[in-house]
Amino acid sequence: MINTKHQTRYVIITGILVIIAFIISLLVGRYPMSSPEIFVIITGGDVSEMTRRVFFNLRLPRTIMALIAGLGLGMAGSVFQQVFKNPLAAPDIVGVTSGANLGAALAIILFGNVAIYMAPFAFLGGMLALLLVVAMAKISRNPNTVTIILCGIIMKAISDALIMILKFFADPERELAAIEYWAMGSLGNITATKLIAVIPFFLLGFTGLILMRRQIKMLSLEDDESKTLGVRLKLIRTVVLGFAALTVAAIISQTGLIAFAGLIAPHAARLALKKTNFTWCVLSGLMGAFILLVSDIFARSLATVEIPISIPTTLIGVPILLYFMWSRKAGKV
Repeated sequence: MINTKHQTRYVIITGILVIIAFIISLLVGRYPMSSPEIFVIITGGDVSEMTRRVFFNLRLPRTIMALIAGLGLGMAGSVFQQVFKNPLAAPDIVGVTSGANLGAALAIILFGNVAIYMAPFAFLGGMLALLLVVAMAKISRNPNTVTIILCGIIMKAISDALIMILKFFADPERELAAIEYWAMGSLGNITATKLIAVIPFFLLGFTGLILMRRQIKMLSLEDDESKTLGVRLKLIRTVVLGFAALTVAAIISQTGLIAFAGLIAPHAARLALKKTNFTWCVLSGLMGAFILLVSDIFARSLATVEIPISIPTTLIGVPILLYFMWSRKAGKV
């Protein structure tokens, strides 16, 4: 087992990489900025009004959104894996992402490609999907983690079917394209206003997960062991899933669906630490933040047009996971 010193080293190194990626992200974009210019802006120096507006209204909010999206998806992914005792568990396992996707698609059909409607519809869709999954699990005769997973699969199937119906009746040139683009995720439309709108919900869910770290660890035990320790499984599981779903729904309501971040980051962190504890959750969040920051840098610099964020997250996240798998097999981690 890797001791506490080595765990701390992984967290510190990853944290430094996140800071470096954050700074580089502030410099990269269609409106070029240098590090001296950013220093002058932050210190309140004299720069052009255009530069100041781009930095505070677009560049900084976008970079912060990439940071919190990675932190939230990474930590939520590790929580889902612990609660469901399944290394393949991800935010869509309880129908949150599929519900959000359905909500966004419905908003596009009803109001067009207007962000002011898409974000709340996606958020409410994700949370409603979770409530329905929990309700279905409760009315079953055996409401355990397996039942919740099955209910999540059912919810995803229902959501996908409804989305296909909406796509069938959507305008091919405008609405259909908007639905598909939202499903691939993007940080290109993030502004200071959108960031401010999402932060309270994100902080509520993220802080809730941190405060319930002991209960989350107990949920990773077998149900009989948890009951022996006096854990109220149904209540604690529902509350933890609610906080995790709130974190995810708050993020993807503004960014659209982001592939792999909530799955690969916890896997890479687990392979690095070789154990599941709260340090693993923290490292999962940091790795998710690093993947999202670097992915967003590539999304706006690889081509003349901005590419969806899910493309670079997959291209960057998979090699990271493969490296840790190879290192573990070779006995290096």
